[in-house]
Amino acid sequence: MKLPSCSCSAFKCGKKDRWLNMERPIPFLLIGLTTILSVFILYTLNPLKFVTEHDIDQKLLLIKPHKEEDKCDLFNGNWVPDFKGSMYTNSSCATIPTSKNCFRNGRRDKDFLNWRWKPERCDLPRFDATAYFDIVRGKTLAFIGDSVARNHIESLLCLLSQKEVPVDAYLDSEDRNRIWHFPVHNFTLKMLWTKFLVHGEERVINGSSSGIFDLYLDKVDENWARDLHSLDYVVISDAHWFFRQVYLHRGSKVVACVYCNEANVTDRGVAFALRMAFRAAFSQINHCNKCKSIVTLLRTFSPSHFEHGFWNTGGSCNRTSPYNDQKINFGANEWEIRSMQVEEIERAEKRGKKGKSFGVLDVTMAMLMRPDGHPGAFWGNQWMKGYNDCVHWCLPGPIDVWNDLLLAVLRRLD
Repeated sequence: MKLPSCSCSAFKCGKKDRWLNMERPIPFLLIGLTTILSVFILYTLNPLKFVTEHDIDQKLLLIKPHKEEDKCDLFNGNWVPDFKGSMYTNSSCATIPTSKNCFRNGRRDKDFLNWRWKPERCDLPRFDATAYFDIVRGKTLAFIGDSVARNHIESLLCLLSQKEVPVDAYLDSEDRNRIWHFPVHNFTLKMLWTKFLVHGEERVINGSSSGIFDLYLDKVDENWARDLHSLDYVVISDAHWFFRQVYLHRGSKVVACVYCNEANVTDRGVAFALRMAFRAAFSQINHCNKCKSIVTLLRTFSPSHFEHGFWNTGGSCNRTSPYNDQKINFGANEWEIRSMQVEEIERAEKRGKKGKSFGVLDVTMAMLMRPDGHPGAFWGNQWMKGYNDCVHWCLPGPIDVWNDLLLAVLRRLD
């Protein structure tokens, strides 16, 4: 909803005309009094009196959008300058892990914070914790995925903690599965860790981990599936663990592989393996008999931005400003994976059972333009010095837009 703006020409705000006859004080006094009275009435009755940018954001968030705005594609746009900066700092948010605290680890440039995502045909309001809590009060939301999903939840925690500081309710021994509770709003937030969505086993060769995985497409990972019946909202994602040698099993048969280079097994590529994993996960959700009502959002592929090599061959990400949309290669693997994911969430929606809703949180286009948002060398890992993190995202940073989009999508579903 766009609030009307007052144009300068409408109020004829140029230089004052010089023809007023100052020798006729009474008409001039009447004109002055009339003007003062008009301004008083205008500002007394006008509901837009003293509207600030924050007020406009609040109206955009709290007023149900018109149908035209509902149709606006939130995920197609560009990054535009915005010097309001982030809604929190690396000091004001106590839950930022060391590896994402880029400023504490020595990053000095801050220009990468001065951008906001602007959809082509509408505006995306900044995240508002009050509006978010109004939607999820009394509910449970889980992020299902890998360390990038954890990165997403860490951004959400920082944004929500400006309104209410969460209580740590559960932490496993590996700090992978977590539960936070916001008692004032009776809201529970979970991180359910999974590498592949489906059950995966790493091959052990000569007593050592091999980095080769067997994935079983007819069996989902119980680490997230066992909690499914207790969830109201799910944000599901996965991808980066699939960029390694994996074998796909259906029953006792190997049906495909990735990076296997074997004559008797067809290498179907990362996108195919991901498709099968997401399809199995969505089928599990659709056939969850104990799930009375659940909203599932797929967060699309979050690209890395390694240049001059990969993570283990000297790759880095040292840029300090975004790309524009002309730099996006829509034929690249990242876009192929994103397109596959959108196809699978649409397929799940068509097959949706009663009480099951599906939607997309399509961040790929926005994040393809943000090579400047990764920790790079500023991730503070003392055991892996010399390696750069161009997969995860600094906090604060461009990843915070994921939660602007999350709130916008939840409002459309509400």
